[in-house]
Amino acid sequence: MTDEGRTTGDRARKPSARHRAVIANLPSESQAQPPPPSAHETTASVLAPAAEPALVRQRALENLARAFLGAAGLALAGTLIALLVGLIHPPTASQVMVLVPPPVQTLIPTFIPIPTRTPFPTATPLPPPVAILAGHSGGIDTGAVCPDGLREVDITKEVAARVKGILDSRGYRTEILAEFDPKLNASKRDYTPRVFLSIHADSCVYYATGFKVARADNSVIPVEEDRLVRCVRNAYAIATQLPFHEGSITTDMTHYHALEEINPQSPGAIIELGFLGSDKALLTMHRDLLAQGVAEGLDNFLRGNACQ
Repeated sequence: MTDEGRTTGDRARKPSARHRAVIANLPSESQAQPPPPSAHETTASVLAPAAEPALVRQRALENLARAFLGAAGLALAGTLIALLVGLIHPPTASQVMVLVPPPVQTLIPTFIPIPTRTPFPTATPLPPPVAILAGHSGGIDTGAVCPDGLREVDITKEVAARVKGILDSRGYRTEILAEFDPKLNASKRDYTPRVFLSIHADSCVYYATGFKVARADNSVIPVEEDRLVRCVRNAYAIATQLPFHEGSITTDMTHYHALEEINPQSPGAIIELGFLGSDKALLTMHRDLLAQGVAEGLDNFLRGNACQ
């Protein structure tokens, strides 16, 4: 290569003064632009502004919690102090009354309670009655009749009524039955009195005097009915002073129909008050004594006396 050509090439490679000035103003590699941020740095720079409100709220809540705990501590301390003061210096009654607030007037209406309904009392079952049968009453058969017109039925009805009055006055419930009363039934035998006594008077004769008492021969409770016979016999003999005429007890008494028409477990007996002829004065003029003797005998039996 010629010198001219080398000189031209060197001229071409050598920058001009203007070119050098521009180059001088360009930043060097050390002064180059910083590298672009990474993905992590970009995310952090985006989330940083959003995290600031949450941090503020957290700090506010912490401050509020501290304030609440402080207030609670003060309240607890005040309560403990008040309790200690109350234990050391208890308030008087007047002070307590002053602390009670006045009643609050409200507009709530006062409801009148509905009274409870009083239950009806349950009826107490009646005790079994004392049954007194007035012999020959309630039918056409009047029983024995004397020539002067004295009838057996007139005596038995009045004595039965008097016996009932005495026993009722002593608190017993007494029933008077007719000779063939509907309550008496030989097939059912469902009439169950506490005790049963049929009242009769003996025939109008003058050769015998006295009374008699008997029970049924076929009794299923002979011990109890024997006690009934003893109680009536003893009391009647004391009241009337009549003798006991045991020898004239007949099957008409020991197989008397009414004794076989009541409940077999009900004690029963029959009494002949006296003879219409020989004992007429007692039977007509002292019927109160007759009734007293019968009622006393039944009362002794019902009280459980042995009547020995």
